[in-house]
Parts: sequence; structure tokens; C-alpha cells
Amino acid sequence: MPIFTSIANSSPSTLLPRHWIAIVLGFAALALLVMAWRWGGTVEDSLAYFNTARYLRGDLPFNELRAPFPYRILVPAIAAAMPGDLRNAFAALNWLLITGAAGVIALTAARLGFSRGRVIGAGLLLIVSVPTFWYAPYLLVDPGSIFARAVFVLGILTGQPWLAAAAGIVGTAAREENILLLVWLLAMRRLPFAAALGALALAAGWIVALRWWLLPGLPSYTWTPSLHSLLAALGDVRSLASLATAALLVVPLALLGRRHAAAQLRPLNSLLLLMILPPLYAALSVRIDGRIIWSLYPMLIPFALCVGLPRAAQPAAPASAAHA
Repeated sequence: MPIFTSIANSSPSTLLPRHWIAIVLGFAALALLVMAWRWGGTVEDSLAYFNTARYLRGDLPFNELRAPFPYRILVPAIAAAMPGDLRNAFAALNWLLITGAAGVIALTAARLGFSRGRVIGAGLLLIVSVPTFWYAPYLLVDPGSIFARAVFVLGILTGQPWLAAAAGIVGTAAREENILLLVWLLAMRRLPFAAALGALALAAGWIVALRWWLLPGLPSYTWTPSLHSLLAALGDVRSLASLATAALLVVPLALLGRRHAAAQLRPLNSLLLLMILPPLYAALSVRIDGRIIWSLYPMLIPFALCVGLPRAAQPAAPASAAHA
């Protein structure tokens, strides 16, 4: 059953397959428009991911790779397997992932019973954002991580923990810190203990196999927290501007909407606290930018959609949301 009451005399969304096709095509067109201006760009991190894809195509020697970027292998591997020019293939994959993430976030909103306008708005909050405009066109792995996190949130909020577990495993192959999704799943007992532990072990085994078997011998790297690194990050105007623009719309809306959120959104509170730890560690070790907030969008947007709603009624049972 829907867990949010409708407002403005609009009823909870009832979207037929043809509506979803139109919505997803609209998201795709808008994402392409937003991303086209920097399509396939490479700078700093993105060049390292591009080189990983080049290595997987056999166009670059192994000694040109730079840790830790090749360990985030899933998105470069898919791009390398796609036909045609590698730069265009990688950029097209990220476009599809952004479109898919917007669609999944919208689907989550629909399953929770939001009105049709808010369902569409959920996807727009991801696409019409400074991070999508600035970072998504580059050859980065963040769109793949965001897509996996969006599917994880869908699974958690709609009573489908097995879907969440699969998203956590795939997300770990996109970015290693996504293993924390599976740590959360285990700690919150959303799956039988043995199943959750097995999913976590599978993801951890993948990380070990990748570093010491599939890609052995990469130069070691260390992220050492220090006060100097934190002060440097706080003094970097470009980084601060990136953080501010990434937070500009979604974070204030999420903070306001959290006051009106129903009980079924409460799991996102602990999930957010856990998933913000890797960015905080990065802030103490290396420079930071708006991508750390962008990566939290799948968990922030459901709260943002609650702005202007009366305090929602309690759902009859968490599992029932899966059939809303």
C-alpha cells in the first residue's frame, strides 16, 4: 500500500508501462542534453579509468595503470567490451547509467506512493544537478556506483532485500566502498544472517581476487589521514565550490523533507551515516569534491521528495510496499 499521502488533490501515482517508457525516454533525452557538452572528457581520475579500459582492450601496457583506479574495474570493463570508439562507448555507458539511476529512483518513489509529479521529480533531481552536468560526462565510474546505490535503496525501501544484496555486490565491483552497503545489510538483519554474510564474503573475495590475482603487482598506494590534508581541502576554493554546488538543492530539500518522512524511510538515516564515512576518510587523506555528495543522492532524494507533505502515516507492513 502507498505509505505517503497525496497533496494538491493529486492521487498516488498509477503509471502504466507506456508511461514508464515515456518517462525513461524523457530522462534519457534530458541526461544526454546535460552531458553532451563534456562528452567523453578525461582529466585526473577519469584518465586513469579510461586507461584501465584501454588496458582491457589491449591498447595499453599493464605498467601504465595507476592504483587504486583499476580496482574499480566493472564500468571500464563494460565500456571496453562495447563496440566502437572506446571514448564514445565509455561516455555512452555513463549516460545509460545516469538514465537508469534516474529511472530507478523514480520507480522507488512510485512504489512508495508519491504522486506522479514527485515520481518524475525524483529522477529530475538526479539529472538536473551540477554533479551530473559537471562530472557525469567525464569517463568516471561514479555513474555505475550511483546506479547500484539507487537499486540498493529500491530494494531496501520496497521490501526486496535480495535485490539490495545483488546491488551491493555489483556496486562493490564498481567502487570498493560500496561493500559497506552489504555491511549495513548484515548489521540491520534485512536478510537471514547466513545469506547476508555470504553476500559480504562474496564481495570481499572479489576485492581480494582483483588485487592479488587478476591485477597483481600494481604500485602500492596509501591514504594516510592527516590534519594537513584536511586543512588543505578546506582551503581549496575549487573543492569547496564543488561541494557547495553539489549540495545546493538536494541536501537542503532532504533536510527539510526528513521531518515529514514516514517510518519506512528511517533505514536511510543509518545508511547515510555509514556511507558518508568513506568521503570523510578521503577528506582527511586526499582532496575532495562534489562527487562525495553526488554519491549520496540515491539516499537523499527520497527524503527530498517529502518536502511539503503532511507527516506520513505508518505503513501496514514493510513488505507491503513491495506491492504498492
